[in-house]
Amino acid sequence: MSSIQVVHSIDSCRLAVSKVRAQGHSVGFVPTMGALHNGHGSLIAAAVKECDFVVVSIFVNPLQFGASEDLSDYPSTFQQDCDLASTLGADLVFAPDTTEMASSTSLTTVSVAELSQRWEGASRLTHFDGVSTIVTKLFSIVGECKAYFGEKDFQQLAIVRRLAADLSLPVTVVGCPTVRTESGLALSSRNSYLSESQLQDATVISEALYTGKELIESGETDVVQIEQVITARVVQAERLSLDYVAVVDPTSLEPIDEVEGEVRLLIAAAVGETRLIDNMAAALGVVSNG
Repeated sequence: MSSIQVVHSIDSCRLAVSKVRAQGHSVGFVPTMGALHNGHGSLIAAAVKECDFVVVSIFVNPLQFGASEDLSDYPSTFQQDCDLASTLGADLVFAPDTTEMASSTSLTTVSVAELSQRWEGASRLTHFDGVSTIVTKLFSIVGECKAYFGEKDFQQLAIVRRLAADLSLPVTVVGCPTVRTESGLALSSRNSYLSESQLQDATVISEALYTGKELIESGETDVVQIEQVITARVVQAERLSLDYVAVVDPTSLEPIDEVEGEVRLLIAAAVGETRLIDNMAAALGVVSNG
């Protein structure tokens, strides 16, 4: 059993972090929906390294699930999650009740215009408003902190950075590198939905991104050509259904016509019934390992 402190109410979480700050200690915050894996673990480890007191929230946010997405299917491993957080050195798990976090009587929604409308936002129309609303509420509860998010959900990271800046929240948003399996597949809670053969199929997604990254690093600047090469690699895999491939500005997420500096490659594809997203940084003529 985990020895980590677990609280369920907003008031209890606020009280705990207020006491810590009153003693002059810094707070690190890792928001999650549970079903923790090594990707989440890397965020917790980064927070523990940089902060005096680390809060991990576990809340499956109903507001970010669309009508066709089954909230009840989302994996739940609460005790394992607490054990992992404790093992990595976190101090507090905040696991609020849905009625406190996403009351049906709430009239307030946070929306980050433009950044939320393309890519994942176009495919999941209410998703990012749900994310932004709950993340803003979590930031309000935890207060001044460093908040750690994975680059794997790159559009979400960009949106959270923008809402923290626009709302002048006392939160420093820290982006952490995507954690991958040896095959290159980005770690995701949704990977648990995949069979062994589907996990193998899914590796094509990262392989396609690496192909595009290498193309840019070798000097290719034509975005149409880059997107076509990435697309062709995915289309070759018959059991994958491609949603989009895009080369975008890493801050605005706007599509570009020609690669000049650093860009971000975005991709979304379905493996069976499971939709996966991934992304990768690339820069013209700059060779890197990630």
